Amino acid sequence: MKTFVILSDSHGRRAALQKISPLFAENDFIVHLGDGAADMRDCRHAFPQKTFVLSGNCDLSFGEEELVLEEEGVRIFCCHGHRYGVKGNLSRLAMRAKELGCTVALYGHTHRADIREEEGVLCVNPGALGSYSDPSYCYLVLHQGKVTPTIVPLA
Repeated sequence: MKTFVILSDSHGRRAALQKISPLFAENDFIVHLGDGAADMRDCRHAFPQKTFVLSGNCDLSFGEEELVLEEEGVRIFCCHGHRYGVKGNLSRLAMRAKELGCTVALYGHTHRADIREEEGVLCVNPGALGSYSDPSYCYLVLHQGKVTPTIVPLA
């Protein structure tokens, strides 16, 4: 079993990041999906082997454009989402995930938490950690090919 903390769109609001930082040590992976990539510098320093940071449309030069992770027999496509028109629909995102042999796509950009299947791909948006209202993140569990995403509101 592997566990992930999935974040996105922190936009410099590090107080929210600090609230959930105790989770970083106890989970296997930490993924920030962009727009606030620089907020993750301390986390990357503390946990370099398990922290992955993607670049969003508001990030200047920090983070990867796209990433594929494979754990527990599951391939996961990670991106911010702005290049795939995720504010309109998820079809381009799902198509790119399938091109890469992934059954899961993690994305941000919309600031709205969402879990849905699109064209056979489980698409997960953790919401915005730096949102002015209803901030959230995703706790993702992989176990023997099974994927269980949970959106967690940040109280």
